[in-house]
Formats: sequence, C-alpha cells, structure tokens
Amino acid sequence: MAERRSTLLPSELWRAPLRTVRPQDLADVYAQPPSEVARLVDRGVLHRVAHGYYIIIPPDYIGRTWLPVLEAAAAGIASSIYGADQAIVMGISAARMLGAVPRALATAVVAVPSQHRPIALTDRAAQVRFVRRDTDALDAERVETPLGPTLVTTPEQTLLDLARRPELGNAEAEVRSAIRTLYQRSDSSRLTQLAADQRLGAALRRAKGWASHEH
Repeated sequence: MAERRSTLLPSELWRAPLRTVRPQDLADVYAQPPSEVARLVDRGVLHRVAHGYYIIIPPDYIGRTWLPVLEAAAAGIASSIYGADQAIVMGISAARMLGAVPRALATAVVAVPSQHRPIALTDRAAQVRFVRRDTDALDAERVETPLGPTLVTTPEQTLLDLARRPELGNAEAEVRSAIRTLYQRSDSSRLTQLAADQRLGAALRRAKGWASHEH
C-alpha cells in the first residue's frame, strides 16, 4: 500500500534535491500546485516541514510517524531556494553531520550565496539560519543523508568556522568539544592552507588553543 501511494508522485518531485519541493516550483507539473500539494499532504505522501516547503515521505514511513533529520531538512530547504550546489551545511550543523556533536540541535546553519531571513520549521520548534558566504570558496564534501546527498563543510572548514563564530547556531556549549573532535580528524597542512586562503589565522589559533584544552 505504501509503495502504491508513493508512486502517485510524479518523477519531477522525486528528482528534487533532498526530495524537498515548493509549490511555486511545480507549475509545470500541476495546474494548481498549492491545492495539489495540500491534497498530497492529506494523503500522507508529503510532509510539510515549513511554510511553503514540503518533503516526500519515504515509502517505508507512509502511514507512520516520520520527522526528517533537522540538518537534512535544512539542506533541502536551502537547495530548493538556491540549488543543490549553492547550499552547504556549515558550522555547528556540519559538526553535527560529521559526528562531532552528539545531541540534536534546534538551529540548523546553511551557507548560501545571498542573504535570506531565517525560516522557522512548522513540524518542530527549530529554525534554519542562512549565512551569506562565497559558497564556491568553501571547502566542502558531499555527505549522504536520509533524504539524499548534500554538501557539508569538511572537518577543516567546519573547525575554522566554529572558532570564528562560536555563537552561530545557539549551541556554544557544544563548540569546544566539537573543535577538539574535528581537530583530531583534520589534516594539519590543509587546515593551515585553508586558514591562510580565507584569512582565518586568528580562528585557527583559537581552535588550536581550544583543541589543547587551553582557555
């Protein structure tokens, strides 16, 4: 039954980055996208993650309680706005995806090429924060999520970003331990080169101090 319901969705929706869609992008698929999307939500095949943003529910979870992982949902929202190659999970959210932050967070941070207001999620008390960055200059890698692959800053880039703006993402208590974890996994020459290229020498010095438990 779940499999049959999921096939009701046109292939265009399945091809959306991280299976995240906006009604305004479906004008070529449906004559009346908002009402069609509302119908698919009622039928249990689309999940409303934020106002105007919807994620395809995995076939195995149709008819069951399902909540997308915050960082993957944030990447999907950002990708639907800017495109998959211009949305990069960064900062504390990248640290979370790289396994350096154990607890779930209430703010997701995504680097994008132009300014955008924060977006509050409607399925939980959480928000997506957008940070304007030169996304082409960020050191990033593709990481698999339950919704599909997304770009995430590398351990080296993440470490530098956390040291530069530890308050970003409202999880300062997690930052120092995340930096220590990431520092152990970083390539020192790559880290030094990145800091030089991005003029983050002060952030690197701070990160090294925190990594060695100095205050």
